[in-house]
Amino acid sequence: MTTILSSAGQPVLSLPERWQSQLKQQLNAGENVLAVLEVDLDSRLRFVSGVLALTDQGLISCPAGENRWQRTGFRDGLTLSHHDHAGVGHLQLTDQNGLIESWRFTLGHNLQAIRLLDQFKEQLHSFLTQQPVTQKEQNTCPSCKAVLEADEEECPVCTKVVHTPPSTWTLFRLWRFARPYRLPLFIGFTLMLLGTAAHMIPRYLTKPLTDEVLIPYQHHQSVDPQLVGLYIGGLLGSAVLAWLLSWGKTYILALVSERIGADLRTTTYEHLLRLSLEYFGGKRTGDLMSRLGSESDRICVYLSLHLLDFLTDVLMFVMTAVALLQINTKLALVTLMPLPLIAWAIHLVRDKLRTGFEKIDRVWGEVTNVLSDTIPGIRVVKAFAQEKREAERFREANKHNLAVNDKLNKVWSLFSPTVSFLTDLGVLVVWAFGIWQVAHDEITVGSLVASVAFISNFYGRIDSMSRIVSVTQKSASAAKRIFDILDHVSSVPDPQNPKKIDTIKGEIELREVGFRYGNRAVNRGINLKIQPGEMIGLVGHSGSGKSTLVNLICRFYDVAEGAILLDGNDIRSYAVSDYRRNIGLVLQEPFLFFGTIAENIAYGKPDATREEIMAAARAAHAHEFILRLPQGYDSMVGERGQGLSGGERQRISIARALLIDPKILIMDEATSSVDSQTEKEIQKALDNLVQGRTTIAIAHRLSTLHKADRLVVLDRGQVVEVGGHDELMEKQGAYFELYNAQARNAALAGEE
Repeated sequence: MTTILSSAGQPVLSLPERWQSQLKQQLNAGENVLAVLEVDLDSRLRFVSGVLALTDQGLISCPAGENRWQRTGFRDGLTLSHHDHAGVGHLQLTDQNGLIESWRFTLGHNLQAIRLLDQFKEQLHSFLTQQPVTQKEQNTCPSCKAVLEADEEECPVCTKVVHTPPSTWTLFRLWRFARPYRLPLFIGFTLMLLGTAAHMIPRYLTKPLTDEVLIPYQHHQSVDPQLVGLYIGGLLGSAVLAWLLSWGKTYILALVSERIGADLRTTTYEHLLRLSLEYFGGKRTGDLMSRLGSESDRICVYLSLHLLDFLTDVLMFVMTAVALLQINTKLALVTLMPLPLIAWAIHLVRDKLRTGFEKIDRVWGEVTNVLSDTIPGIRVVKAFAQEKREAERFREANKHNLAVNDKLNKVWSLFSPTVSFLTDLGVLVVWAFGIWQVAHDEITVGSLVASVAFISNFYGRIDSMSRIVSVTQKSASAAKRIFDILDHVSSVPDPQNPKKIDTIKGEIELREVGFRYGNRAVNRGINLKIQPGEMIGLVGHSGSGKSTLVNLICRFYDVAEGAILLDGNDIRSYAVSDYRRNIGLVLQEPFLFFGTIAENIAYGKPDATREEIMAAARAAHAHEFILRLPQGYDSMVGERGQGLSGGERQRISIARALLIDPKILIMDEATSSVDSQTEKEIQKALDNLVQGRTTIAIAHRLSTLHKADRLVVLDRGQVVEVGGHDELMEKQGAYFELYNAQARNAALAGEE
């Protein structure tokens, strides 16, 4: 990062070096840069770089992925608007003639965008009114005037999440998943068209059957038996043909819809895995499981059954209307009389159903969240005898779900019978008008009977089509919740042209690193250089930013300020997966997957041989206890490592890290939750693990960091001391106080 200077030579703000010289060339004499936003998404949401700068004369920008600079000066009617959705921020510059330019960026740049927007409004107001810009109070939000805490940089009021109701148009976005199956969809639609036409044949035959067979028979007139057989054969043939076409249509489209649903689930899950930890930090497990499971299944059922029925109804509706117009135009017009009322009822209830079903989905997420909390934590529930409490939580969530459903059912229970009543009324009106026409010789009895048959089918289809409103709104709500995941852009993006990692030395450098969770600043201005093969111990009080710093180095989150370099290259220039393959992670609470011990050790290297797995287990001092298990390395590990002790789980996780042979090792409180004897076993395994690797260790007990080359003391997100144990003790600073406090606590615990 290099400081940008105004044309007057005064330092204003920081900007990556690649933009510094280009931006300075765009400045006029005497022009000052007030704010800069580095945009990182183009119009197709691909990760490319661009820049937007605000000066005291207007806006200067180089759109993402382009090599052109443009300038827009302040003038009347100019507006800069900001909004964000699903991990993407968006700035739009407009005037009276429409859109001038737009810029998109990941939400890691959202704070800078808000600051630029606020200063733009101030400068534009100053330009239009010729009034000097006044400095606002730093402890209030410039937009809503809310009071901010000392460490808050974003306004919690302005950045709150707003739930937007789903739109039926969201369902059209599913075409992205249907496109690969265009041919079977076309075949299925053709079969649907032919099948619908086949269903119309019996109604066409009603008129000649009545006029040429039934009425003559009633008046004891002779009727050609072959004609009767022809009509009966036509009815039978049309029924068989309709059945075959319907079967083929249903089978083909059901297969396609299942594949669309499977592709939707797979794509969503793969996208979910690519999102950063920041996304998962604000989501509940039960809610995400519900979206991937029940929501995608609801869409699949909608596509395979309800949408298919709806399209069939539409085709039947159109064909019936054409047939009615051919038989008797006046009767057809009378048939259409209830349609405006039905359309009005559908329009009236649609919005209530749409918002209602979206709320039902969120409330149902509360029910599944209780389950996802309780079932994995059942041991804690039973240990603290909280079964009644958890049952009450579930009962309350279920009660809330029931109340929301009851409220919506009041609307739906009135809507459906109302449509049925209007259609029945329409048939009654048609009968009355038809009898009048027969009485005045305007229509034959056969034509009336055929018309009534068509009309009954016509109104039946209207009733069926109206019922699809409920299912469509449910599916639109489900689609919105899934596309909310797919639309979310990772805050840890891959570069457009990532650098390849051949061999790394393991040198890590932190330059002016800063980070925040939401509106709370966690780390500020951290500068640290770690040599290859060096072991660094991170110490400090709880909440001092140790784990956050480790997360930044692992690139679980991206820095908000500054940069982290590996062997002199910004880690953001590497592909995320390539970078993390060089990092071994040993956590305080090791997580094991359901499967065999061998599969868990080989998780980071699935193609590892049994000899490699056993060698890693020996180095981790896990081989002996594994062999004592009934099936050895093929013994099944329960969910989350149930059936193994904490020390055993930790040694398996160490073996997992050893197997991938990382150049960088991260240990986060690796021995804090085990007894002294187990800690010794784990420490032996860790001694093998750290050899020849750049190691960053967090330890609650400072005594476990005696082998560290340097200790880095953090306090309130900043580095306050760096040095060896003896050196820091001589300074009698933050580390000295922390060490003595632990010694006193250990002494008191020993006395007890």
